[in-house]
Amino acid sequence: MEHRIVEKPAFRLAGVIARVPMQFEGENPAIVELAQSITPAQRIELHRLQDMEPKRVVNASWNSDTDFQEEAGALTHLIGVPTTATEVGEGLELVEIPALTWAVFPSDGPHPQTMQQTTARIYAEWLSEAPWELDGFRMFSFSDIRDDGTAYSEIWVPVRKKGSGAA
Repeated sequence: MEHRIVEKPAFRLAGVIARVPMQFEGENPAIVELAQSITPAQRIELHRLQDMEPKRVVNASWNSDTDFQEEAGALTHLIGVPTTATEVGEGLELVEIPALTWAVFPSDGPHPQTMQQTTARIYAEWLSEAPWELDGFRMFSFSDIRDDGTAYSEIWVPVRKKGSGAA
């Protein structure tokens, strides 16, 4: 699978957060509702906070009831931006992300199907063959959606060399 490895210093994700049902295919209505809940003032604040790569609005997921292995339970989901900021405006939250190594997987095609298929392949194929293992279950992604319903997406998954010990 096409990927690159990125070393990233500690940073924060600033955004809106909710527990949402786990859903592997199609648009998750709870995530759509979370996105629609972002106020104009919060959008301005997120744009102001956006000061590091990738300079995009990202979706981050972690704290899954099933470690992302089955379509059951819920997970914590954030819509926001990577930032170095230590304070955020009203209604936004900060999540600390430690310095980690990230495997970054690009995909391009119909949205959200191509990104969801890439995510499934990361967990089902790539992790079993690569010299890397998950370093926690926090991941984030972004999608640049085009008018024709296709998108360029990147999925960022924290990894460590196999056998290097727990994080």
